[in-house]
Amino acid sequence: MRYHPHTEDDVARLLAAIGAPSIEALFAPIPKALRLDRPLRLPAPLDERALFDLFEGLAAKNRIRPVPFLGAGAYPHHVPAAVDQLLLRSEFYTAYTPYQPELAQGTLQAIFEFQSLVCLLTGLPLSNASMYDGATACAEAALLALRQKPGRGQIVLSRALHPSYREVVRAYLHAGGREVVEVPFDPKTGRTDGAAFAKALTEKTAFALVQSPNFLGAVEDLRPLAQAAHGAGALFGAAVAEPVSLGLFEPPGALGADVCVGELQSFGSGLSYGGPGCGFFAAREEFLRQLPGRLCGETVDSRGQRAFVLTLSTREQHIRRENATSNICTNNALNALAATIHLALLGRRGLRELALLNWRRARYAREKLGRALFSAPSFNEVAVVADGKAVARARAAGIVPGLPLGRFYPDLPGLDDALLVCATELHSRERIDELAAALRG
Repeated sequence: MRYHPHTEDDVARLLAAIGAPSIEALFAPIPKALRLDRPLRLPAPLDERALFDLFEGLAAKNRIRPVPFLGAGAYPHHVPAAVDQLLLRSEFYTAYTPYQPELAQGTLQAIFEFQSLVCLLTGLPLSNASMYDGATACAEAALLALRQKPGRGQIVLSRALHPSYREVVRAYLHAGGREVVEVPFDPKTGRTDGAAFAKALTEKTAFALVQSPNFLGAVEDLRPLAQAAHGAGALFGAAVAEPVSLGLFEPPGALGADVCVGELQSFGSGLSYGGPGCGFFAAREEFLRQLPGRLCGETVDSRGQRAFVLTLSTREQHIRRENATSNICTNNALNALAATIHLALLGRRGLRELALLNWRRARYAREKLGRALFSAPSFNEVAVVADGKAVARARAAGIVPGLPLGRFYPDLPGLDDALLVCATELHSRERIDELAAALRG
């Protein structure tokens, strides 16, 4: 733990430097009604060792076993120890933001490799230098499409797209008065309803976005959906919340996606109450100048040696100002670096083996749990029937059995007793057997 105390002399010098008479004066612009007029209700201070003892005691009260069967956009995966160790190398400390290439070659090369890996995963030729998370990447994809299709103001979203992603897209587009249309999913397959999707596309549609594997765990058939969107003159986007699936399935770019966005948290970033994430954004080359954020490129320096630079940076604090493509002025660079290291350690063969292992564990879970809600193929998540009593039994046994789906679709009574169960390489067959036994009672 690090502490940064200020003595009274330190405070006096700081106040003198900024011309403020007192600490109280710094808070004068805040109305008194909004300011706390008493000290915080905190326990007495402890020394460092006693503080560790306190936290260890609190942690010991946890009754939940490790590795819950939760996915839904934040997935439990093994992160090799080499990832965290390599993050400590000094080459990556060279600059917070790599504006000066002569000082930031380590950071710039890491960004360049990240972009290259995203292109390989998605089957698209262009990637930016990461986003905050999958949700903001989806919203930025919608904005890109609206810029590309200036005469159109409608966005079509599959209702099987992650609810948080849909909510963020709506929040981004609300102020501009854009229309967001949601397409239902087939209650039998769990996939986006193709007929409803085609019907929703009009001459006003700028962009259509579908997630695969979707929020319900179903793998979408993207090609006909992309063809329908293109037939209506709209751009088509694919969202990927579980990127490990890209080690097994054909990349979205090969299936007709103009844009592929999503989340790379599965690579290199452990779970910490659901975050932080690492968004990615890949697109076709004609959208180069419409990508949000920045792009790193490869060149040669004055001595003819390989070098890396920021090739494009259409951000608002640079020369673009109000004409910037995005108001996102940074990225999750550390998480992007972790994803780059993890993917490099896996390689093509390792990624495919990891994807197969995830698929096999989920298939075993589907067989053991039974009562799957949807018939479409899945990857490492499956929606099953499990009522409140079954869920309570699992929790009493110290197992987080999955994510109840009913609260995300309150208008669909068939999902009242639905549970989205995730199984990755961290879930052994024995643990899946325990879950099945607990749910059955």
